[in-house]
Amino acid sequence: MAKLTAVLSLVLLAAAVTLLAADVSGKWVAQVPGRDGQTRETTFNLKADGNKLSGTVSSPMGDREILAGQINGDDVSFSVAMEFNGQAVKILYKGKVSGDEMKMTRQREGSDRTQEFTAKRVS
Repeated sequence: MAKLTAVLSLVLLAAAVTLLAADVSGKWVAQVPGRDGQTRETTFNLKADGNKLSGTVSSPMGDREILAGQINGDDVSFSVAMEFNGQAVKILYKGKVSGDEMKMTRQREGSDRTQEFTAKRVS
């Protein structure tokens, strides 16, 4: 009986966390700092499914599929795969949603250097 109660408690807790996940579905636009110091408009087309996040990141460098997207309350995280000079690179994104704004950071996997920017929901 105690095991059943523990299992039911875990299921209810998981359901509550999913219900509390921020609503991030939609189109978000940000001015993202580039390597040369200039900003570039980047569009995030996001789709939430419970605590899973999918979609695309579109920039002047093309469209990239979101990989390993997660939502945990107001926090989102995902990565995109890119190629620079023939080298495969993974860019890691983390953000915190507050209404129609998302404060974000991005960094190249394996690097300590981060870039900060704010994305705004446009639809």
